[in-house]
Amino acid sequence: MGERKAPGQPPDANKDTLQAQAQRTALPGEDVAGQIVADLAAQILALEDRLKRIDRQICEAFRCHPQAEIIESLPGMGPILGAEFVVAAGDLSAYADAGRLASAAGLVPVPRDSGRRSGNMHRPKRYSRRLRRVFYMSAQVSITREGPNRDFYLKKRGEGCKHVQAVIALARRRASVLWALLRDNRVFTPAPPIAQAA
Repeated sequence: MGERKAPGQPPDANKDTLQAQAQRTALPGEDVAGQIVADLAAQILALEDRLKRIDRQICEAFRCHPQAEIIESLPGMGPILGAEFVVAAGDLSAYADAGRLASAAGLVPVPRDSGRRSGNMHRPKRYSRRLRRVFYMSAQVSITREGPNRDFYLKKRGEGCKHVQAVIALARRRASVLWALLRDNRVFTPAPPIAQAA
């Protein structure tokens, strides 16, 4: 038996460390496993650098778009989501109004009524999933900061909507806002614009 320590006396850390180091054993294939881990780590770091480079290229290409500043001014819409919006939406003149843009993104429910049932609203079967993702992700990001987006989200939650329902409602609203900004060729401001007299 080892010697007993008095209560409150610290254990002999150096002795324990030396004993632990003495018990170290080498496993077969340890060197090979270490080399595989090192190779994988190098590949992951190289991939990370490549992704950063691609992100920079996307940002530079997006910022050459004539309406990039307007799109990026909407809270939650950065250059990557903005570039994805430009690609997914295509020619914006194809959307007669904000409702068409929201409908193309699958943010407008469609009725599936039957003989006895009415008001049976569902997500449409045909819509652009990329466009929906842009509006959903930007809405999700926008609720992390104080402002009208978070206020609208909290209002919907207060009305009994679940998180996903509230985010989709916000995404629908943001589709209308973005369409109006692009139509009027102006950047987003938290306060609504003052209507000028004709």
